[in-house]
Amino acid sequence: MGFFVGPGNKFGESIKMEDAADQIFGMVLMNDWSARDIQKWEYVPLGPFNAKNFGTTISPWVVTMDALAPFRLPLEPKVDPEPLPYLVEKDSYQFDIKLFTAIQGENMLKPEVVTSSNFKYMYWSPRQQLVHHSVTGCIMRPGDLLGSGTISGTEPHEFGCLLELCWKGTKEVKLGESGEIRKFLRDGDEVIMTGYAQGMGYRVGFGKCTGKVLPANQL
Repeated sequence: MGFFVGPGNKFGESIKMEDAADQIFGMVLMNDWSARDIQKWEYVPLGPFNAKNFGTTISPWVVTMDALAPFRLPLEPKVDPEPLPYLVEKDSYQFDIKLFTAIQGENMLKPEVVTSSNFKYMYWSPRQQLVHHSVTGCIMRPGDLLGSGTISGTEPHEFGCLLELCWKGTKEVKLGESGEIRKFLRDGDEVIMTGYAQGMGYRVGFGKCTGKVLPANQL
């Protein structure tokens, strides 16, 4: 998932925890695509670069934090690692948002869900992420988009990315009853992310976060 910065801060000034909630406008579903074969080649010794910089997809609706307020969860202690003093929260900023990712190959009749997770599994909250990002005085401007990172639960069906689902290419991932399997995405595959917060008789959703893998340009 991702969240948009609201007012922002001045260059050289960090955002304090007590002010952080007022700096977050709303949230979207977010897919920051990864080219794992390129990432494997370039991450030692430089770290991911072209493997991560070529595309990001977000959902069409920005859901405000006011709309998500009814779905805040109780504060849970964080001990491993223990937050530094400037990252300590006095109340919770975690949310119960159900998340699903499906894949539809070119020869498939419909998308098949390959993972279902929940935003509540994030260790660091959006508020903590924003505070940490700005602690050195990094300027945050209105409309800046920050990504949460991969959201994985404890069970295999809750793993948040295909690399985890296939356990680095050692396991096959079945795409429902389609008969197709994947370890990595193929040309023509469409990745569809959905999510919602469930209320009493209503849902707050984000719309679909959808992208399709196209053949690479020949160099």
